[in-house]
Amino acid sequence: MPQLTYLEAIRQGLWEEMERDPSVFLLGEDIGPYGGAFKVTEGMQKKFGEDRVIDTPISESAIVGAAIGAALMGMRPVAEMQFMDFISCGFDQIVNMAAKIHYRWGAPVPIVIRGPSGAGVHGGPYHSQSNEMWFVHTPGLKVVAPATAYDAKGLIKSSIRDNNPVIFYEHKYLYRRIRDEVPAEDYVVPLGKAAVRREGTDIAVITYGAMVWTALEAADLLAQKGISLEIVDLRTLLPYDEQCVLSSVRKCSKVILLHEDTRVGGMAGELAAVIAEKAFEDLDGPIVRVTAPDTPVPFSPPLEEYFLPNVQKLTDAARQLAAY
Repeated sequence: MPQLTYLEAIRQGLWEEMERDPSVFLLGEDIGPYGGAFKVTEGMQKKFGEDRVIDTPISESAIVGAAIGAALMGMRPVAEMQFMDFISCGFDQIVNMAAKIHYRWGAPVPIVIRGPSGAGVHGGPYHSQSNEMWFVHTPGLKVVAPATAYDAKGLIKSSIRDNNPVIFYEHKYLYRRIRDEVPAEDYVVPLGKAAVRREGTDIAVITYGAMVWTALEAADLLAQKGISLEIVDLRTLLPYDEQCVLSSVRKCSKVILLHEDTRVGGMAGELAAVIAEKAFEDLDGPIVRVTAPDTPVPFSPPLEEYFLPNVQKLTDAARQLAAY
């Protein structure tokens, strides 16, 4: 089975869906001959032509609006945001059009809006945000955040085939840093299903995206101290796999909610509420959050390191919770 990077897996998923379905096309800034800012679409315009890999002006609102219109005419557009930070420029089109059209008159809106998000590469406050919760709070959308190359390919294929608008977050720190075995044959990873990345008994760690790898590293260290972490990778944030989350919490009786996003209004708060409502009697300790603080992402490398959750912060929190 071939080994692919996270980035290569996304490219392969896009490529295969373009070959499989002529209604799939790509649009975005510099995605043609240049191949995209991170080279995800490299070689695709040469293969599929300018009508299916479309370079657009620098206008996220126009990109999203064109994608919605094309979807309503029977196409399956995949729109790239050069950085997911700038998805805010298309926010109205996404939350007031794409998310509500099916609710209002029943029309499917099969668009995917994908692009790089997250910090760890010293991109500063305008190129490093984790803004997924803007869309997790918007009914009518689906929000996906893969952590592995296998999932990145399987989830991008599922997202393209879905008749709902999907916001697809690719963590830029993972693009060339991780590598998985990825099947050459066609496969999909279902939306809305979490994955248990590591079985454990003492503390459930619920996380997603690049923080899955932080959690796995911490789990290896803590295992040497006799503390067993179970790692749950949400994979899809909307809809998220509530059953998997609650099952893991009930098994371990203690839980840490870990994400790179800032704290107030983050995914951890939503999960904490559901756990308190539905698994309170199963808890043997407080629900713990390990997140970024409520500030913009710093540009300075030492400040960015201070800002981001990391293995040390997670292991410290786990030791305190284990001793509770």
